[in-house]
Amino acid sequence: MELFAPGHLLVVLAIAILVFGPKKLPELGKGLGEAIRGFKGSLNALDEPTPPAGKGDASKSDTRTDQPK
Repeated sequence: MELFAPGHLLVVLAIAILVFGPKKLPELGKGLGEAIRGFKGSLNALDEPTPPAGKGDASKSDTRTDQPK
């Protein structure tokens, strides 16, 4: 027995149309797609190694003065 048979997906789609309406579904799909792309992008950013900060690169250094000593 499959987890998601075509009949199950049709029932879920029908319920989604009843709950959200046909005009709202494309907006929800677009928002969900953007969220998934952002999540994948952040996962890929974690996998990429960051270059070490050079001596002349002040933008990468920690310049906070409120650190406890």
